[in-house]
Amino acid sequence: MNAPKPTRRPAHVPVLFLSGAGLPAWIWDDVRADLPAGTNTAVARYPRETHASLGEYADAVAAQVPWSSFAVVAHSIGGVVATELMARHPGRVAGILGVSALIPQPGHSFVRSMPFPARLFLGAMLRFGGTRPPAKAIRTGLAGGLPPAVADRIVADFDPESVRLYRDPAPARQLPAARAYLFTRNDKEFTAAIQRQSAETLEATTTEELPTGHLPMIEDPAAVSHAVQKLLATIVT
Repeated sequence: MNAPKPTRRPAHVPVLFLSGAGLPAWIWDDVRADLPAGTNTAVARYPRETHASLGEYADAVAAQVPWSSFAVVAHSIGGVVATELMARHPGRVAGILGVSALIPQPGHSFVRSMPFPARLFLGAMLRFGGTRPPAKAIRTGLAGGLPPAVADRIVADFDPESVRLYRDPAPARQLPAARAYLFTRNDKEFTAAIQRQSAETLEATTTEELPTGHLPMIEDPAAVSHAVQKLLATIVT
């Protein structure tokens, strides 16, 4: 008799969350709490050096987690960090979910990935104003749609990033087999076109859309948790 072929089962992989620029780890609290018991998770801490390079961001993130492989949930500019992470540590990223994430094409930076004239405006802002937006801009854009108390907390906890995170070009990378993208319909930070281009660059095999602003992990954590679980179900051992 022929021996039965081994079956491929969903992998119980840990989850690493990559936040958007300046955002505190607590934005993921409700999503992490909604995941099945026993799911190992971590929120990456970005370097706080003023001139940290994109490569230093990726290496710092990789050094924080003890797991040999893990799924990445990348939000906003976290997609740029994820791109560098996949290039530098290709065997460790088992799957990726972009949550209104900017996924740059190889050789493009975050700034270069922006459409004209937003690219010029962002470049000027980084040159003269740094990477901390005005409080009003955070409340109306990044935190648009959130209760005022939550928006105030985000403003208070916002931590500026290195300019190089925005300007360094992303390298070619090795994409994992499990790839998904979560669109945010009422996003005041990233247009639908930016999100579609990012999903295409990621070569996402599954996509979903939520009627939220740029921070769906706060507006609808259960839906984001569901998307994470769907990604994990596609990762097999």
